[in-house]
Parts: sequence; C-alpha cells; structure tokens
Amino acid sequence: MELRRLLAAVFAVVALWALLGSGVRATYGARVTADEPQYLLSAISLVEDGDLDIADELAAERWRDFHDAQLPRQTEPRPDGSELSPHDPLLPVLLAPGVAVAQVVAGDWQHAELAGARVVLALVAGALAALVVRTAVVRLGVRRSTAVVVAGAFALAAPLSTYGNQLYPELVAALAVAVGAAALLELAAAGEHRRWTPTATWVGAVVALPWLGVKYAGVAAAVAVLGLLLDRRHRVVALVALTVAGVAYLVVHQRVYGGWTVYAAGDHFVDGELTVVGNDPDHLGRTVRIAGLLVDRHFGLLVWAPAYLLALPAVGTLLRRRDRVAAVLLLPLAAGWATATWVALTMHGWWWPGRQVVVVLPLVVLAVAAFVDGERRAGARWVWPVLVGTGVIGVATWAWLTVEATIGGLRLIVDFDRTANPWIQASRLVLPDLREGGWATDLVLSVWTVVLLALAAWGWRRGCSGTRGAPPTSASRPGF
Repeated sequence: MELRRLLAAVFAVVALWALLGSGVRATYGARVTADEPQYLLSAISLVEDGDLDIADELAAERWRDFHDAQLPRQTEPRPDGSELSPHDPLLPVLLAPGVAVAQVVAGDWQHAELAGARVVLALVAGALAALVVRTAVVRLGVRRSTAVVVAGAFALAAPLSTYGNQLYPELVAALAVAVGAAALLELAAAGEHRRWTPTATWVGAVVALPWLGVKYAGVAAAVAVLGLLLDRRHRVVALVALTVAGVAYLVVHQRVYGGWTVYAAGDHFVDGELTVVGNDPDHLGRTVRIAGLLVDRHFGLLVWAPAYLLALPAVGTLLRRRDRVAAVLLLPLAAGWATATWVALTMHGWWWPGRQVVVVLPLVVLAVAAFVDGERRAGARWVWPVLVGTGVIGVATWAWLTVEATIGGLRLIVDFDRTANPWIQASRLVLPDLREGGWATDLVLSVWTVVLLALAAWGWRRGCSGTRGAPPTSASRPGF
C-alpha cells in the first residue's frame, strides 16, 4: 500500500474510534465537565455573535443542552457586563466550524453543538495518528508495519483516544507539537536549506501553543530553542517572528483579558494569576509526579495503557545516541513532563488521567517507534509480542470502559475507578495511590521508581551512536 493510502486509512480508523466514545456522559449531571462547557460556550458565541463574550450564553443557560446540573461559575463580570471564559481562545476558534456545521445540519437537536465540537476533535485525533506514522516512516526511517502498530497501540488507547472526544486543548496541542517535531526533524536531516516550509511550520507550532494554553509555554520554548539552533539560514527571521508573536500575545491578553494570561478573567484567582499553580505550592513534594504520572494507580499512564512501559528503554536509547533526533524528541518531552510535575496544580482532577502530559505524548510514540524498529532490525524477538500484547490491553481497556459508560451505570470522569475491568483491578494491586500517601505508598512508589530507572538504563545499554540495528538517517548527526 502506498504511503498516502496508508495514512488515510490510519486517519479514518483513529477518527472513527475516537467518535465511538462521543456519546458517553462525563458525570451524572452532565455530558461534559470541568472546563469543557467553557470552551463550548465560547465556540457557540463565536459562531452566533462573532466574539468571545459568553455573558448572553450564560444568561440564556445555553449550557443546559449539555450540562444538566447548575454550571459552576468561572467567569468574572467586567465593567461593561461582558464575561470572558478564563481559557485561551484558540480551541474555541477551532471548534467553531464544527459547531456551525452541526447547527445547520442538525437544526434544533439538543446536542448539536456538542456533537459538532467532538467531531472536530476526532478529526484532530486521526490527523495526529497519521502524522506520527508519516514522521516515523519518513523522518526516522521506521518500517511502515512498525510505525502503524506503534501508533495504533497508543492512538486507540487512553489518554490519546479519550481526548479525541473531550473538549480540551490537549490533543490539539499534541498535534502542534507533532507538527513542530516533524519540521525540526526535517531541518535536522537537511542541514543548510533554502526552503521556508519547515521554518514556517515550526514557528507556527510555537506561536499556536500558548494560544491553546499558557501551560504549554515551556514546551513551546523548547521547540523554539531547537528551531533556532537547527534553522541557521532563517534564524534571524524566525527570531523576529517569534518576538513579534510574543509581544502580540501579551498585548492582546492585557487589553482583552486584563492581565498577562487569561486567568485574569476568572473568578478563581483573586490573589493573582500566578495562583493558578497553587497558593503555596510544594514544588519539592510534587517531585513524586515524575514517576507518578506513569505509575499512579488511578491517574498514571500505565494502568490504562501499559505500552507506555516501552517509553523508558526508548528514552534511554535516545539519551545514549545524543544526536539531533534525540534532542528534537527529548527536549520538548522533558519540558512538558517538568511542567506537569512542578507547575501543574495537581495531577488529579475532574478530567481523564494523563491530561497534563498529553501534549508531549506524540514524542513518546515516536521514540517508541524508533526503539521498537531498531530492536526488530537487530533480531530481538521479545519486542513485537510485548508491543502487541500491551497495545491490545490498552485498546481493550478503553473499549471496555466506553461500553461500561455507555450502557452501564458508570460515568467516564467521576467514577472510572469503578470499572470492573479485570486488568485494571489486577494492576492496581501493584501500583501506588498518590492520592492517599503514607509509608506504604512511598514504598511502592520507590520500588516502581527503581524499575523505571532500570528500564531506562537497560535502554541506554542497548543503544548506540545511531539507531540500534537500523540504518542511521541523515538526522542522526551529532551536534547542531
């Protein structure tokens, strides 16, 4: 099958899979929860009023179509009576076309706007999976069979599949990171070049990320640093463009939202915008999230998609390589993981697990694809059964939970812990519960930390200056 047809098939399968969970209720009193209504109301306002002022939508209780219970207030009324949602506007802008089409097609159907918005995110999920496959094949030299299976193992499992129908900017941000990484890998392979396309692509990704959420600023900065190092010919123009975009971001937020970030428009941050990270944050205590984001029994990645265990040796192998590919994949990944660890208010909340790290998961998938393909080329027989086995568990786990939440009494966000899935029940016996704390949790977390470090060290030992067992790509050159 030619690559274009393969990518089209990947796009279609993943997008349709994401749509399967679109009818699941988030809570007992709403189809959406937490920040989702805010994004959807802003999108509706853009379609109907041409602005982000949701005061009239709130007054008319437009949220009743998708949120049965009383909607918690997040906005702070302004002197002119307008109310702006304290969330960056790019996601509502992207959801607006889906909302508009749904209103035309579905007419007065109660859930039209929600359905239209979820279709947009399902398309994003499909596009992300297809882009990851293309990048793995074209930029990393991964065989198509490996790239498709690896991408499927992650894209069809939580949290990537989950955020293919949740109204959050996470998956769009992940797509922006994947787009930026693809452009950077092209630059790493090309060296000196005259084409403007890669430059415009990575600069566009950097500019877009803060407009999806200021929490992505660290990842955007990492991509920008890499772009400026790799893109020598267009470095000055790129730097000027980024500077202008940064100034525009700050000016717009000051004039529109009344502060340096959108949080100035919210009613939760009476002590200042920076309290979004906590009133008295314990950054040292948050360090447990480095491992907890993977191994927490409720909100870690492994319990829902055990294929993420392969990320540890994959990262170890990249650390050993110390080339341009490693830099492109690992620097933004480290920035995103650090933000989720020390900046995010919590790793637990009214959302699906893994939300804080979704933005950098495409980089994890690319790293795993390169690692698995290298092991296969080297004749390692263990890697394919492990990939397929853990991938099947992750996909089946998400499918199981979707069925439970669709035809059973379970709700996706508030009580996913109640799932009867035997894999979830069994795995939680050996995973720590970071919501509880105590010496037992500390002990189990310590054991898992040792296991994770051992897997990374094992990957380091199996790594070499190029890809293990695979022909090195032109992007594998050391240095900048």
